[in-house]
Amino acid sequence: MKNTWTAWRYLWKSDDIRRMLLVSLGLLAIYRLAANLPVPGVDVVVLAQMRAFIAQQGNFVQFLNLLSGGTITNFSILSMGVYPYITAQIILQLMVPIIPSLQKRMEENPTEGRKWMEKWTYYLSVPMAALSAIGQINIFNQITLSQPNIGKKVIEFSFVGSPETILASATVLISMIAGTMFAIWIGELISEYGIRGQGLSLVIFAGIVAQMPSNIISIFQDQATWPIMLTLMIVVILATILAIVYIQQGRRNVPVMYPGRRVGNRMSMPVKASMPLMVNLAGMIPLIFASAILQFPAILSAWFLTSTNLTVSRLAQQTQSLFSANSATYWILYFVMVVAFTFFYTDVLFAQQNYGDNLKRAGAQIPGVERGKRTQDYLSRVQRRITLPGALFLGLIAILPFIISQGLQLFGIGSLSSSSGSGLFLASSSGLLIVVGVVRDTFSVIDAELKLHGYQDSILVR
Repeated sequence: MKNTWTAWRYLWKSDDIRRMLLVSLGLLAIYRLAANLPVPGVDVVVLAQMRAFIAQQGNFVQFLNLLSGGTITNFSILSMGVYPYITAQIILQLMVPIIPSLQKRMEENPTEGRKWMEKWTYYLSVPMAALSAIGQINIFNQITLSQPNIGKKVIEFSFVGSPETILASATVLISMIAGTMFAIWIGELISEYGIRGQGLSLVIFAGIVAQMPSNIISIFQDQATWPIMLTLMIVVILATILAIVYIQQGRRNVPVMYPGRRVGNRMSMPVKASMPLMVNLAGMIPLIFASAILQFPAILSAWFLTSTNLTVSRLAQQTQSLFSANSATYWILYFVMVVAFTFFYTDVLFAQQNYGDNLKRAGAQIPGVERGKRTQDYLSRVQRRITLPGALFLGLIAILPFIISQGLQLFGIGSLSSSSGSGLFLASSSGLLIVVGVVRDTFSVIDAELKLHGYQDSILVR
C-alpha cells in the first residue's frame, strides 16, 4: 500500500520549510495583533451600542464584518483589510481588454506587463482605501445617529470646521489608509519569505478564521437548541466543503494535438495532450463584485436617514430595509448578480489568455477545429458551457445562509436572522469558500516545496 503522507513527516525537519512556516505564522500573528488597534478618536461606548444594533438587525455591515475577521465593527485601523488592493486589481484587470494600448502592452511583453500591473495596483490601492475609509466612517455615523437610543457619532470626522477638527479627521483617514497598506505589506512579506504566493490569501484567511471561536460560543449559548445546531453545523460544513472541493477541482479536458519533433532524419508521431478548462475560473471574485455593488444603495441611503424631509427619510429607511441581510429581495439580487458576474469575469479572464494564438504559435491544433480565431471561439463556447454549473454553484453558496435561516425559522430552531445561517458555517458560506480554497492552495504549495527538497523519494510502498 502506498503511503502518500510519508513525506509530510519531514515538514519540520527541513530548515527551509520550517523557516517558511515560522515566518508565515509570525507575520500572521503580527497582523492579528494590529487588527485589535482601534482608529484614534473612536467613541468606545457608541461603538459597542452600534455593534449590538448590527448584530440584531443583520444588515450588510455584518456580512463585511464576517469577511474582515471582526475588524470592521471593532473600528480597527485594519478594518478594510486588503480589499482595496483586491478591488484595484480587479479594476485594472477589467481595463486591460477595454483599453487597446494596455492589451497590447500585456501581449507584447507579459513579464513587463505584470510588473506594470503590480505597480499601478499599489498606486490605485491608496485612493480606493481612502474612499472605503470615508464611506465606512459615514455609514457608521449615520447608523448611530439614526438610532434614538444612540443618537451620537462613532467618531467625529469632517474636513470643514476648526483646524483641530480637520487635523483629527486627517489623522483618522491616514491611519486607516496606513492600516490597509500595512496589511498589504504583511501579505507581500509572507509571499516572499513565507509560503510563496499565498500572502494576501492567508491574510484574508486569518481574518475569517478569527471569527470562528465566537460563532462556536454563540451556538452553545442557547441551551435548548445547541445539540441540534451543533449537529446541523457539522453536517452543513462537511457537505459544503465537499461541494466546494468537487466544483473547484472540476475540469473539462479538451484534446490537443502537438506536432511531432524531428529526431535525426525522422519525424516523431504527433503528441496527444489535453487542455484543462476550469469549471470555476472566476473563483471568489464574483462574490466580491456582487456584494460591493449591492452595498451602494445601503451606503447612499445612510446619508439620508437623518434628513429633515420626512419623505426622503422614509425612502432611505425602506432602502436600508430592502438591502439588509434579512430581506429576500437582497438575496435574490445577490444570487442573480453572482451568476451574471461569474460569466462576465470568466469571459474577461479567458479572453486575456488568448489560447487560440498561443496554440497556433506552438503548432498545436484541436482536432477538427481550425487554428487561430476559430480555436479561440471554440474554446470560449466550451468555457461558457462549463461555467454554468460553476456560476450556479457560486450563487447557491452566496445565498446559502439565507436558505438555512429560513429553514431554521420554518422549524422554529435558533435565531431567525440570517446571521444564524452564517453561524452554521462558522465564517459565512462565502468565507468558507475562501478558507477551503486557501487551505487547498497552501497544501499544494507546501507539497511542491517538499518535492523540491527531494522528500518525495521517502514515500513508502508497502
